[in-house]
Amino acid sequence: MHEVSLVQDLFDQTDAAIHPHAASAVREVTVRIGALAGVDDVLFRTAFEGCKRERGYDAATLTILLEGAEWACESCGAAVVSTAGPLRCATCDGVARLRAGDALILQRLELEVPHV
Repeated sequence: MHEVSLVQDLFDQTDAAIHPHAASAVREVTVRIGALAGVDDVLFRTAFEGCKRERGYDAATLTILLEGAEWACESCGAAVVSTAGPLRCATCDGVARLRAGDALILQRLELEVPHV
């Protein structure tokens, strides 16, 4: 299950982002998982719950935002609807390129700190 290594990387990114605060200050971690990212959101949540205590994130909850794949024409920028066969622009017949939905992104961290 590669989701465990992804969660460990997520905690590494979170450690760097919250410095100098402790992991125990994190209350919510929000990630965005693209439909083409190759990440199973259920397994990712299971890995998060299984690993958070050992990394000091006991109080953290995980929010997952699922993002669909979005395609756009590289020539004119028009949105392209995914269909069977080659992805081409209905407006100019240009080649479609993936615009969103292929990544796992740390979207937001919510911390509770005593003094700001």
